Amino acid sequence: MRSIEYIEPPPNWTPDERPTLPGSPATPYHRPPVRLAYMAVGLLVGITGGLGNALVTANLPQIQGDLGLTPAEGAWLPAAYFMVNVSSNLLLFKCRQQFGIRRFAEVGIIAYVLVTVLHLLANDYATALFARAASGFAAAPLSSLGFYYTLQAFPKRFVGAALCIGFVLSQLATPIAWIVSPPLLDIADWRGLYLFELGMALLSMAAVVVLKLPPGMRIRVFEPLDILTFALAAPAFACLAAVLSQWRVEWWADQPWMAYALIAAILLLAAAFFVEHHRRFPMIQTRWLGASEVLRFTFGALMLRFLLSEQTYAATGLLRTLGMGPDQLRPLYVVILAGTAMGALTSAVLFSPKRILWLLAASVVLIVAASWMDQSATSQTRPHDLFASQFVISLAAGMFVGPLLLTGMTRALARGADYVITFVILFSLTQSLGGLLGPAVYGTFQQYREHEYSAAITAGVDPTDPVVAQRLQRQNQIYAATITDPVLRAAQGRAQLAQTATREANVRAYNDVVTLNTAIAVAFLGWSIFRILAVRRQERLAARANPA
Repeated sequence: MRSIEYIEPPPNWTPDERPTLPGSPATPYHRPPVRLAYMAVGLLVGITGGLGNALVTANLPQIQGDLGLTPAEGAWLPAAYFMVNVSSNLLLFKCRQQFGIRRFAEVGIIAYVLVTVLHLLANDYATALFARAASGFAAAPLSSLGFYYTLQAFPKRFVGAALCIGFVLSQLATPIAWIVSPPLLDIADWRGLYLFELGMALLSMAAVVVLKLPPGMRIRVFEPLDILTFALAAPAFACLAAVLSQWRVEWWADQPWMAYALIAAILLLAAAFFVEHHRRFPMIQTRWLGASEVLRFTFGALMLRFLLSEQTYAATGLLRTLGMGPDQLRPLYVVILAGTAMGALTSAVLFSPKRILWLLAASVVLIVAASWMDQSATSQTRPHDLFASQFVISLAAGMFVGPLLLTGMTRALARGADYVITFVILFSLTQSLGGLLGPAVYGTFQQYREHEYSAAITAGVDPTDPVVAQRLQRQNQIYAATITDPVLRAAQGRAQLAQTATREANVRAYNDVVTLNTAIAVAFLGWSIFRILAVRRQERLAARANPA
């Protein structure tokens, strides 16, 4: 444990006011109107931080069409964001500690405004890629700022409830992006999206400058080897994010560069861990990462984010396959927004240290229930048919983040403040890479199943079968008014029937994805209940051994 070297002497805080960690703001008493103001700024800044990437993801087909990109080229736009964003906390956490939370807030929000302006100037693919990568780094401080502003809105005794709400704010950006995108595209095409984002960024900058966070402790934490660790770990995480983002778009089995990228990631991470393992004051506590409690936490956090891909990939992907556009999906995302907000509020109201594990288990139960409800989709499924299931899974998404974060943070603080940065990096990695891993794995599985179903359906289409012949005749009649050549008309009818077969194969494949997600969620629920019972047994044994 290193001795703390203060850059400036801390104020004479009371125990309630003193920051929990260097780099976080103090928690003085605020009058109720001021607390409401902090809550409003936290909501604004937290949503703004996640809005940029959410707008691009929700409107990727339109953006790649305006820029004249192929699907593979378009997929690099969100990939560039994650490649930079996933490793940003390696440096930003220490920046808060050394330069102070107020300077961190102001510099961070100004950088985000400048990057948003750069998006408006992007007229070619290279500039758009650079802007997305820069946005990945510039957006990272806003998530932390939204969280810290939310903490100021609650008394310190309600820190658990504040955690449950503060870390869900960035998740609200995705449904909001889907809701506001259609009118923005009507106003100014894809540039309307960035104009809206710029407006939100400017509002956030004004709010942060007017209502400042209370000052915190500033300590000297940077060391020369931190740059070496970042130079090794950041490209490794970028390689992992690139592979997972492009996994199903470029089809991983046909792309040798993905294998080379994974090899490079393994070698770079090994080198970074070697450096950290032998440092006197490491930035990443490598010995703690191998502990059983940390491995269990990593597995649980990764699996929870992975299972939520039922919503982000399966439900949305199915509806898009069936021809639903942003206008048709808006009511569904209104339901998702309400469910996520309700989940965060439920977690905050029910939160207590004794209920943390049960809240996490309840989130898994909700995922199981939602996946089970979505297993029988057909080509006639429409967004309103998924309202109930997607509301349930949104509840789970809003419920688990706060309890999960506090579980890991408590274990890190028990070992010392030096372990917190390791936990922050680990938590952000599990959520970012878990969110990419789910669509990558399920996308591969869906394409395999779709090919099998297409082959089976096509093999069963016999033109001599009276039912098939009648269907082909009806297809031919559709084009009778526009195609006079009977041969061309028959070919067009067969092509139309093939498209119908492909659609039905895709629907069945998405149902298989949801079934697989249900099975994994049930297995994970069993593991979670086993771990809860094991923890309770250990607590009872400890109480018997030490009654005092």
